[in-house]
Amino acid sequence: MKNTYFDLIEQTYYFPQEGLDLRGDSLTFHGISLKHLIKKYGTPFRFIYLPKIGDQIKKARNLFNKAIKKNNYKGKYFYCYCTKCNHFSHVITEALKHNVNLETSSAYDIDLILNLFHDKKIDKNRVIVHNGYKTDEYLEKILNLQQIGFKNNIIVLDSINELKRIEKLSGDMKIKIGIRMAINEESQSAYYTSRLGIRNTKILDFYKDSIEGKENIELKMLHFFVDSGIKDSLYYWGEFQRALKLYVDLKKQCESLDSFNLGGGFPIRNHLGFEYNYEYMINEIISNIKETCTNEKLPEPNIYTEFGKYTVGESGAIIFEVLEQKQQNDTESWYIINNSLMNTIPDAWSIFEKFILLPINKWNNEYKRVNIGGISCDHSDYYNSEDFNQEVLMPAYEEDDKEPLYLGFFHTGAYQDSISGYGGIKHCLIPSPKHVIIDRDDKGNIVDYVYRNEQSAADMFKILGYEK
Repeated sequence: MKNTYFDLIEQTYYFPQEGLDLRGDSLTFHGISLKHLIKKYGTPFRFIYLPKIGDQIKKARNLFNKAIKKNNYKGKYFYCYCTKCNHFSHVITEALKHNVNLETSSAYDIDLILNLFHDKKIDKNRVIVHNGYKTDEYLEKILNLQQIGFKNNIIVLDSINELKRIEKLSGDMKIKIGIRMAINEESQSAYYTSRLGIRNTKILDFYKDSIEGKENIELKMLHFFVDSGIKDSLYYWGEFQRALKLYVDLKKQCESLDSFNLGGGFPIRNHLGFEYNYEYMINEIISNIKETCTNEKLPEPNIYTEFGKYTVGESGAIIFEVLEQKQQNDTESWYIINNSLMNTIPDAWSIFEKFILLPINKWNNEYKRVNIGGISCDHSDYYNSEDFNQEVLMPAYEEDDKEPLYLGFFHTGAYQDSISGYGGIKHCLIPSPKHVIIDRDDKGNIVDYVYRNEQSAADMFKILGYEK
């Protein structure tokens, strides 16, 4: 009896899944033939499927609004997109079509905001939450935004000293601020308390000593951020309740405080066995805040979320060709792909992030256990998966097969280009893959085109100073 790769997936997971299905024995992504894209563009290539961005935004916004209605919650919901997650114009433009607010984290992010404004993609009423450490350059650019008429900037203080520098630079300008609460890290962390934010035991005194009574400083928001995201765990709910208690104590002293920022993000599907009840989590968040405010006789705050990875992560993928299979000993087999994994999905190498890895073709072949290796000279240029005992199960194939085996890493739309330094110099001078954008027109027809071709030697030598 032949045990095919399709049999393996069908018996192990629920399949097909949202966005992933088969046409014959080849994989499709949201109804798009990946084999067609391979024939059209060659490999390797990275693509972004823009409609998925809007789908994610609408899903979260609808679930929050549903929970708000169900709980008779009086506050409003604000969806913010974190620009640092994926800065590409086509990504942010797509998110802005769905009326998202924006979150910034560095000085150059303000230049991006100005670019969007000059291109008439946002107006001066857009809510912009400013996070991150505030250098003087960053603060000056934020204040410049306000001087030219942006009305809804909220500067979230990452440290007590930032307020002094804001006051020094702003003069008599009226400033809206938030305060970020430093969280206790999870038990396996290398440190106990996040370096980001202000200790919760210091915030009330900080408000009394440095903010209360100042006519030009208006405290609007309490912000807390759990790095591991919004999860149904004792750790998350513990930090959530600690932040909510601080909000209540602060609100009793500060009438202008009206917003509670959840920070952190929803997890995305990074394996086929992924399960997460978004509706349950959102309802629990809203009902907990509602109950607490009712008991304390306080108005319910506006809710802010800052979703970056959740917004764009599931819209991206990278497609490779297997160049060679190598049997290195009796038990270890390698599939060598035509680029570097360290360069193209750096999170897998640096923080051991997992992505959905699936073959594009040969689903009716038998499967075998393999490791996936890149073509760089680095020992760490590989990918495996804890789901199958530290190795990957992939279709087996014969060396003389007419069609190569193609592999896809899915849901790579967040951070990978930024961390790898898109368009820059890569390890072993292995070029950045071709970048393809996929959209749908008003009739639902697929529209795809090359955003940027694979880097050339000339591109890299110019950066390195060899070509003037």
